[in-house]
Amino acid sequence: MTTRALPLPAPTALSTIAQRLLATTRDPGAAIARLTLAAILFPHGAQHALGWFGGYGFAGTHAWMTHTLGFPAPLAALAIVVELLAPLALLVGLGGRLAALGLVGVMAGAISTHLPSGFFMNWFGRLTAGQEGFEYHLLVIALCAVVVVKGSGALSLDRRWAQP
Repeated sequence: MTTRALPLPAPTALSTIAQRLLATTRDPGAAIARLTLAAILFPHGAQHALGWFGGYGFAGTHAWMTHTLGFPAPLAALAIVVELLAPLALLVGLGGRLAALGLVGVMAGAISTHLPSGFFMNWFGRLTAGQEGFEYHLLVIALCAVVVVKGSGALSLDRRWAQP
């Protein structure tokens, strides 16, 4: 009895998209951007979602975002979840491009609330709480852009899974 190999299925559009999203090189710059984002944004997301580090937790943050800032409830909930999960995905380099894009959306929303306060952060505590400018958010967006363009880089699950 002879055995025949079964033909491999043709790549689907979904698998092609997944390959493109995961594709990355050993680029240390992309890895540095990804890990920096994870280290900086995870504590912030943990404040908003879990109440860690002096934060208000999901319910308190959601109420503040909807009642004080005027964000629609579904978008506020999505932002809180993205702030918590995207840094974890970036830490391990899993879906780095999608995680970074999600954070760009969160930062764009944050800029919309900080725009009236001008460009500069409240580095010396001279302004009242909530009166910081948007320069921090631009830096986060720039780091996210590196990950979106280059992928997750070295030491990432994306790289490991995308290798042939």
